[in-house]
Formats: sequence, structure tokens, C-alpha cells
Amino acid sequence: MAIAWTNEMTPSTKFWDKAARKYAASPISNQAAYEKTLERTTEHLGPEDNVLELGCGTGSTALLLAGNVRSYLATDFAPGMIEIANEKLAAEKANGKKHQGLGFLTADAFDESVQLPDENTGGYDAILAYNFFHLVENPEDLLARVRDLLKPGGLYISKTVCLKDRAWLFLPMIKAMQIFRKAPFVSMLSFQNVEDMIREAGFEIIETGTYPEPRSRFVVARKI
Repeated sequence: MAIAWTNEMTPSTKFWDKAARKYAASPISNQAAYEKTLERTTEHLGPEDNVLELGCGTGSTALLLAGNVRSYLATDFAPGMIEIANEKLAAEKANGKKHQGLGFLTADAFDESVQLPDENTGGYDAILAYNFFHLVENPEDLLARVRDLLKPGGLYISKTVCLKDRAWLFLPMIKAMQIFRKAPFVSMLSFQNVEDMIREAGFEIIETGTYPEPRSRFVVARKI
């Protein structure tokens, strides 16, 4: 969601940190699309995989997916989001769910604390980023970092909100809200923008989908 991690919060970090409790209380806007995203993601994950999630929010997706893999590190740059994620994790453990291998970390992709899962693995098997890429101010740098963290043949699995074809409607409203710190940084992307940047970063796209129609592009890409 931001450029390289620093000890000082950026405007976007402050926005998401402040919004964490409200965000956590909000229902999923399209449950069917969310379940489809989880279904397609799970098809690409294996029980021995080491997974990194970027922009995990309050951890709901991590809690659902972590049981399918060997290890799962879920990160978000907003401390308030990770605080809630850890609360959810503690509550589930108290109810008997073990969630071995799942951890939450306050960090962005460039933070030095985001390390490889094991020096012998060569990198993560999969890096996930849902509803995240359009909030990144330096997407090319982020994709380069993702590629560095993946093992050869590893997967980058993402879903991105693409508003470019509706920019005339959303951009003035977002700009006005940003002036009053009521909105974070948002990039107006198209499906083609997203896929072109992923390919140019050294990935082969092996699956795409639109969940939900018409604005959220799901992409599975393999490091080449």
C-alpha cells in the first residue's frame, strides 16, 4: 500500500490505521466473488507451500487459507489492521483452532523484517495480494520486490480493483476526499494496465478472472 517502510506513518498508513475498526466491522460487499477468489487461490496452493500475503487487512483471508499450506505470513503496513488480525487469531486459538504456521506482521513488502521463509527454500511458493495493487504508489518496484521474494516458478496471486474506465466518475470524488484525508492513495488502473505490468516484471500470466464483474481483476502469474 505504500513506498518503502519507515518508522513514520505515511498519509495512507494513517488512513488505514484509523479506519481499521470500521473496516473490520464492514461486511464483505460481494460474498460470491470473495468465495470464488478463495476457491481459485486454493487450487494453486499446496500443503507444503510457504505463503506471504501483502496488505492482509484484518486477517480474514489469512485465517481461511492458512490451513491449506505449510506456513503463512500475513502482512499489512497499518498497525491497527494487524492488531485486529492478532485478536482474531487469538480468538480462534481459544476456540480450539490451531492455525500452526500462521503469523501476522506489521510491515510492507520492502520491510527488512519480511524475510524468506527458510534459507533452503529459495523463496516463497506464493505471494498473495488482494484489493491491494491499486493502492500502491510504486507498482513496478513492488512487483520487482515480489519477484525477488518468490522462488523460481513461484506464483503471484492478486485481485485488483480497476477503475480506469470509470475514472471520470470516481477520480474527482477521490481527489476531494483525499484533501480532507478521507481517502488513501488510489491508482486508476485497467485490466490491461495490471496485466502488462505483471508481465513486464518477469511473470507469465497463467489464469485471469473478474470477481466481481466488472471491476476486480484476478490474476495468477508465475515467476519466469
